[in-house]
Amino acid sequence: MNTNEYITALENFINKMYLIIDTLDPAISESMEDLCHILKIGKIDFIACDNEAAEHIGLFKSRCFYDSGESCDGDYITRRLITPDDKIAIYKVMLRDGSDEWNELDRQRIEIFISLLSTFNARGRLMKTAKHMAFHDSDLNMYNLKQFMKCVRKQCKEEHIDEYAAIYFNLKKFSIVNQQIGRENGTRVMKQFISIIDAHLEGEDEVVCHIGGDNFIVLLKQNKLQPILKLLSGTGISIDENMTERIFISATAGVYIIPDMDSFVLPTDIMDRVSMAYHIAKSLGNQDVVYFDDTLLARSKRNNDITASFPKALEDNEFLVYYQPKISLKGKNIAGAEALSRWYHNGMIIPPAEYIPVLEQGRDICKLDFYVLDTVCRDIRRWLDTGRKVVRISVNLSRRHLSDMDLLQRIVDIVDKHNVPHEYIEIELTETTTDVEFKDLKRTISGLQKTGIATSVDDFGIGYSSLNLIKELPWNVLKLDKSLLPVNSTDNSDQKVVMFKYLIAMAQEMGLECIAEGVETKEQVQLLTENRCSLAQGFYFDKPLPVEEFENRLIDNYTYEI
Repeated sequence: MNTNEYITALENFINKMYLIIDTLDPAISESMEDLCHILKIGKIDFIACDNEAAEHIGLFKSRCFYDSGESCDGDYITRRLITPDDKIAIYKVMLRDGSDEWNELDRQRIEIFISLLSTFNARGRLMKTAKHMAFHDSDLNMYNLKQFMKCVRKQCKEEHIDEYAAIYFNLKKFSIVNQQIGRENGTRVMKQFISIIDAHLEGEDEVVCHIGGDNFIVLLKQNKLQPILKLLSGTGISIDENMTERIFISATAGVYIIPDMDSFVLPTDIMDRVSMAYHIAKSLGNQDVVYFDDTLLARSKRNNDITASFPKALEDNEFLVYYQPKISLKGKNIAGAEALSRWYHNGMIIPPAEYIPVLEQGRDICKLDFYVLDTVCRDIRRWLDTGRKVVRISVNLSRRHLSDMDLLQRIVDIVDKHNVPHEYIEIELTETTTDVEFKDLKRTISGLQKTGIATSVDDFGIGYSSLNLIKELPWNVLKLDKSLLPVNSTDNSDQKVVMFKYLIAMAQEMGLECIAEGVETKEQVQLLTENRCSLAQGFYFDKPLPVEEFENRLIDNYTYEI
């Protein structure tokens, strides 16, 4: 054997194998052809077993790395290897018929060849595993966001993307599902739900991918869109392996029907737009599916402008505090007020409905809440210093505050900074949606009670476990959501009226102040009076007033028509 020929063939083999990733690539056989010819190898077989037990019972996978096509009934070399994960790898190298027997040098070189082949084989498996991990979610054993983007890029490149749509969805209240049935069963339910969606998809470019938590994204042909959305609207899933009980799973979704290649610049635009549609759906709360369109794009731009403008606007005191009176139905005068923000920007008032949901998406809402509280305390201090009538003012705090372990101290610091008696401040908090938030809420409410600052549960009746909320927490005020308030007196037989009456009675029995918000008609006022609801708030009495108008109401001891 010519040593130089052997070295050249060995180097060529190594160089070619470095370019091969897939261990099943036919190019492997081609890469070793010259070396096998020089080493008088007729065939190389490979056997893989998961463990020694599988090897003993003959349970294995096999493949042929190289076959010269000539018979190989003579000498052979076998090498058995155990991998770090206890798998068995067996290489069988057979002498080509008609060749001289291998000498010791031949055998040494073949051993080197087998070692190299084993190394490349292990490298290929490792790279295959790495590739799998790069595009798969290990928790649910399904595709991840990278796979979604890979498929999008492929369809964009092939100019077929206009046949597709994208859905970004979130499983509703899945944290509660986990609490109810346990995380293990919850994961099983999630996998079953996703497998039902996956069963509707075809080919390698229609995929459902895990983004994280209970969020997913789908790329699918447009003709599959409605069936998938129907599934997302609600499907019964078996809780356990015995299929004895089912749970209803539904989702909130954003949809982007991809029109053509001219409608976007980059594949990431598709992700941005479907994500935008989803977040709008999530923020609305009452709409399960939102489609991306030009209106949504304009809204997104508007939201970005609001987010960008907010820090400077807060610094420049562009936010004004308005006061909506709370009326004593017995005394017909102002018994308190709710502080509400208004944004005066470039000569115009921006409605709260336009900027509050945007600020709620991040921590900016917390900065605004503290700004409002600080302004209220300054106004109260001014009223006290000038000898004016002072009533208790309620300030809304977003649920975003609840995770702040220092929230109680921040509130007290602001109130005490202005030397305002705690009895004049009331903190309004909405109902929570999870047990974690409930614990944070309980800590905050209990702490405020100890400081003498009143607390009220805002929008009572539309949240999670309302009755448990007032049973467990020491509230001062119950604010009944306007959705519970009957429209008119002709609805006396309606269930809403019955519920409304008993809620008022229950609040009184528990020693809570009860206020109805959203009062708009005289008939509603009469209904409140008949059921001994002591306080009311709404446009029937007054809209939110600038501070000067509100002060005048207090100075004049304004009497309202009941």
